[in-house]
Amino acid sequence: MAERTMLAGKRPFLELRSAALQAIRAFFLDDDFIEIQTPLRTPAPAPEPHIDAVPADGWFLSTSPELYMKRLLASGYERIFQMAPAFRKGERGRLHHPEFIMLEWYRLESDYHALMKDCHNLLRHVCAAIDRCANLHYNNRPLRVDTDWQHYSVREAFLRFAGWDPAASHEPDRFDVDLVDKVEPQLGFPQPCILYDYPIYQAALARSKPNDPTVAERFELYWAGIELANGFSELVDAREQRRRFLQSMEQRRCAGHPVYPLPERFLKSLEFLPPCAGVALGVDRLIMLLSGADHLDHVVAFPPELA
Repeated sequence: MAERTMLAGKRPFLELRSAALQAIRAFFLDDDFIEIQTPLRTPAPAPEPHIDAVPADGWFLSTSPELYMKRLLASGYERIFQMAPAFRKGERGRLHHPEFIMLEWYRLESDYHALMKDCHNLLRHVCAAIDRCANLHYNNRPLRVDTDWQHYSVREAFLRFAGWDPAASHEPDRFDVDLVDKVEPQLGFPQPCILYDYPIYQAALARSKPNDPTVAERFELYWAGIELANGFSELVDAREQRRRFLQSMEQRRCAGHPVYPLPERFLKSLEFLPPCAGVALGVDRLIMLLSGADHLDHVVAFPPELA
């Protein structure tokens, strides 16, 4: 009876979720994107230093569809998107689930500026579709999506809120701590905020900025202090990507984390990949913000403990 009551109480959140998913899908289909599905298992996830994959019968559950989607771009697809489950070991909290829905989309012959514009248009479209443009609040603070957005370079944001320039100082551990503790809580009030031009050591899959090789063409989207999306102009240099992957694998080894096989098919595909850009957005977090929920558990039908 307790479970039945709890599930019934989720109805307003799940109805809003359904409407938002339909709005997201319509946004991309109306812009001539192809909706695709990629495998939920992979023999070789991207070797990112702080993301652990879940083993699955000799392979791994997908931490992101990114590598598969870029292989499609290398085969000539121009605009693609998907909403699919992603899995990350050990992630559990108010903003983290070990299984969550990831929205990813990619544009051929584009860069991260096009993706920033996509994010702006997507959020406005979804908010209008579910009637959340006015009177939107989160944790008793008003939010707006229909005004000019904030834009900070990482250098500007860190100098303003943390007191140092991460592009001039290679301190990845300090960067991670200050980003979470000092910078993120200041971003996205009341309108969303774009944080862009990350230090190159914080962007293993992004291309460097032509006029400043210390930073990469990467951005993140924040709203109400919560990271919603991560996008970048894609690195298409196979040799450089292999070097960065090997560097990430060494970081994982030194930290005592499992080291995954190199994704050789993806690296091979980079030889045919034109300039492109891609972004990943956490759908559950967006639903949480739009519904006013204070925990991801409220906006999924079955959180981990009830699965």
